[in-house]
Amino acid sequence: MRRLLHRPRRLRRSPALRNLVRETHLSVHDFVLPLFVSEKLSQRQPVTSMPGVFQLPVKDVVDEACRAQDLGLQAILLFGIPAHKDEVASGAYAKNGVIQEAVRAIKSKCPELIAITDVCLCEYMSHGHCGVTRIDGDHFHVLNDESVELLVKTALSHAAAGADIVAPSDMMDGRIGAIREALDESGFDQTGIMSYAAKFASVFYGPFREAAESPPQFGDRRSYQMDFANANEALREAASDVEEGADIVMIKPALAYLDILWRVRERFRKPTAVYHVSGEYAMVKAAAEKGIFDERAAVFEIMTALKRAGADLIVTYWARELAKWLRE
Repeated sequence: MRRLLHRPRRLRRSPALRNLVRETHLSVHDFVLPLFVSEKLSQRQPVTSMPGVFQLPVKDVVDEACRAQDLGLQAILLFGIPAHKDEVASGAYAKNGVIQEAVRAIKSKCPELIAITDVCLCEYMSHGHCGVTRIDGDHFHVLNDESVELLVKTALSHAAAGADIVAPSDMMDGRIGAIREALDESGFDQTGIMSYAAKFASVFYGPFREAAESPPQFGDRRSYQMDFANANEALREAASDVEEGADIVMIKPALAYLDILWRVRERFRKPTAVYHVSGEYAMVKAAAEKGIFDERAAVFEIMTALKRAGADLIVTYWARELAKWLRE
């Protein structure tokens, strides 16, 4: 038999050897926990399409946030569900809106926990779109600059309530620069921006729309969310957000976009986040419940892949479980 100089299997012979040469390591600090807070509820309500995920009243979201911190998580991402919606998304930037109240309450109980707030209008608009709309006959338009004005107001109200980082998820053009300028001029120069730099129009958002009560009432979001076929456009979007002052850039969804995540991380060398979204979560849950594979093993494989592809931060509904599993 020919003598082999290279035998990669030598370093796979035992768990200790595999651990010794492992290239990618997960840490509890990698994960951000999304939480849904509702102005309409007095007790938690399960999201039927997302086992283990709940809509929470303000009092419960505070407890949930503090428990997350006790597990070692350092950040949460808050989504709000208002009691009333209208065509100008007034609940999004109300001083006593659901996110504003939640941030103040969380910061009073666990001030060291990083509070990231979703800055979008879809949860607050009666029509469910991420901006101001105009209907012309059979066609509708989402108005970019008018929407940016409301997003700026929303970001400012979140910063005033104590948010550490605001996360615009709307995909309107120019909103990062407008928000950065407004935050700086209003004395919130230390408030960070995590931009959804490349947010693709995806079927994998379906369960989230139940959780956030934000499905569009007409049309779709393809005129402002990205075409999933485009990679160079994603790089242009990320470049624009970096130039406009984003501190962190995010790719969303995750698994079908690992190439985008890698290219953005390599190109810009900025802190890079990825959102493992509701549909991706629900698929794994459904398969695990049917006994097709082990949930914990699948989650570790997915999260390691996301970090290996360049994610510095991973927004995931498994953040709590991962924090527990990593302790074991």
